[in-house]
Amino acid sequence: MHVTLASWKSEIFEAVLWFLPDWVQMAVLGLVVLAVLAAWAVKLKRKLAYRRALRSGQPVHAAAQHGQGRGADYLGSYAPQSRRDDATT
Repeated sequence: MHVTLASWKSEIFEAVLWFLPDWVQMAVLGLVVLAVLAAWAVKLKRKLAYRRALRSGQPVHAAAQHGQGRGADYLGSYAPQSRRDDATT
């Protein structure tokens, strides 16, 4: 039977926690749980705000879609020349 080992990050985390008093261990674990719940809540809040914006017809910041161009397209004279321009000359 093969048992997978914990990652090196969790091993270090456990080793550091093992040296701390019990009340500090509980506080650290509580803060980790709180951080995970806060991240989940922020993600959920952003998702709900995105859906509300879509329903109300407000402009929504989204990732660039295919064919929308690149960041270099908006640099004006500082933009690098594309390969297509070189091929036509």
